[in-house]
Amino acid sequence: MAEVTAEQVQRGRGPDPNALARRKLVTREVKSVRERLTSSTGLERAFDYELLRLFAQYRMNGTVGTLVLALCIAAAACLWTPISRVAPWVGAVILSSLVIVILCRRFLAQETGDVRIGLWRRLFALAEGVHGFTWSLILLLFAQSSAPGAKVFVTTTLLIVSALTVMLSASIPIAVYAGLLPITVGIGLFFWGRSDIDSVTMALMAASAQFFFIFLANRLYASSVSTIEFRAEKDALIAELETATANSDEARRKAEEANLAKSRFLATMSHELRTPLNAILGFSEVMKNEVFGGHANAAYKEYSADIHGSGQHLLELINEILDLSRIEAGKYELNEEALSLAAIADDCRHMLNLRAKAKGQTIREAIEPHLPKVWADERAIRQVVLNILSNAIKFTPQGGEISIKVGWTANGGQYVSITDTGPGIPEDEIPIVLQTFGRGSLAIKTAEQGSGLGLPIVKGLIDLHSGGFHLKSKPRAGTEVTITLPAERVMDTLAALPEPTTRAA
Repeated sequence: MAEVTAEQVQRGRGPDPNALARRKLVTREVKSVRERLTSSTGLERAFDYELLRLFAQYRMNGTVGTLVLALCIAAAACLWTPISRVAPWVGAVILSSLVIVILCRRFLAQETGDVRIGLWRRLFALAEGVHGFTWSLILLLFAQSSAPGAKVFVTTTLLIVSALTVMLSASIPIAVYAGLLPITVGIGLFFWGRSDIDSVTMALMAASAQFFFIFLANRLYASSVSTIEFRAEKDALIAELETATANSDEARRKAEEANLAKSRFLATMSHELRTPLNAILGFSEVMKNEVFGGHANAAYKEYSADIHGSGQHLLELINEILDLSRIEAGKYELNEEALSLAAIADDCRHMLNLRAKAKGQTIREAIEPHLPKVWADERAIRQVVLNILSNAIKFTPQGGEISIKVGWTANGGQYVSITDTGPGIPEDEIPIVLQTFGRGSLAIKTAEQGSGLGLPIVKGLIDLHSGGFHLKSKPRAGTEVTITLPAERVMDTLAALPEPTTRAA
């Protein structure tokens, strides 16, 4: 587990995920480089083993084809050479093929961690060299033959065997070279000293083919290495994805448990706090209004008013926390009905008009006529408009102006826009004020009363209605908050039913 620095502990954070990812990547790279430096091929040990395994599988799968080819060539060779000479040769070829099969079986039977890579690579190369040598012995059968077509037959046979060796042994280049070397040398000795045009042509053709086979073997080897590397990267990514998924599931489970514990705590605390708050609000209101007689000291009445106001603020804060917790937990149920967005905006303006007049502010309305009703939760929409409007009144200076607009959106929905002439919010602080308990620098400097939950509640309630929330603000340019409801929530007005006509008697 990564160590957590003292600074991270002081800040209450865990280790940086990016740092952990970088450290994991560096560790993997160091391990890869170390394995490459200790490998004779410059590859990781897992790659070397995979190449040996491919060689063993290809050789075992190609054994039947190799034996059938040897028997067919032996049968054809009997046309030029007695069977008494062909039989020992084909027996040697079959025996060398069986030796390779036995080695491959033993290799595949071993555990991956017990395999000695260098030893098995040398054994496979030696077996491939012996196999190529036995095939090249066919040249001895035709060394003294001058029959037509004999040279073509033996040259073609060895080129086919060379191609087969390249295809089956390409994952181990040294094995390819060991298998091709005796065949190449044998062909060279077979045509040595022959100057006729047929011999020279076939010798040049065989030499060109061997160079091509070597080039092809290198390309096949590079392709095998690339395939193994891609497969290893894919396996590593799958492993990391599975680990990340497991960590994500565990984190989600813990978050759900924490959220459940938070909900239980809030439900308990709301009950425990509201019970004494009701007593505080009730008795302080009695004392403030001097229901049972005047106070001996006028300061007591002022103190009672302060207690009552503080209790109301605390009750509002508790209600806001509960609303936000229900929204975040998905437990807020909408009681939807047909309502007028313009009427709610007008009601909210009347409710807060006295507070605005106390600060010398002017609230102006611009409502488009004949707006149809929308299908929404009246309490939620009213709370949204009240929160935005109260924020505008709170942060707009004396004598400022606040505008409320209600109308159609471009896609057929409806919107409510509230604009003020306040000091505005810096662009880098907009994400802060939208966070839970987030407050901008202006609210902190002016010590404005508030919990920082108003806008998060507004955004959460609008999201429940599948609507939009947009806050636009700049310093010394005021703030504009716009909420929108989608077109599917706008109720179309049905045409009136025609009155039935009565026939004259």
